[in-house]
Amino acid sequence: MPNEITFEPNLRQPDEFYAKLLAAHEGLTKAQSDALNARLILILANQIDDPGVLAASIDAASKKIEEK
Repeated sequence: MPNEITFEPNLRQPDEFYAKLLAAHEGLTKAQSDALNARLILILANQIDDPGVLAASIDAASKKIEEK
């Protein structure tokens, strides 16, 4: 179905991905870390290339923040 996102684990190597992500942030200032995250989000959004899925993802992430 279009615009559906999954919350089930879907990474083939989640631990390796997380380790690489943490390593990419090592030694960065807060501003540099924020810039890295912004670039990564845009690169991944370009890979997804589905406006509905991207919008649903933004909505889901925003709801998680509102619930806290």
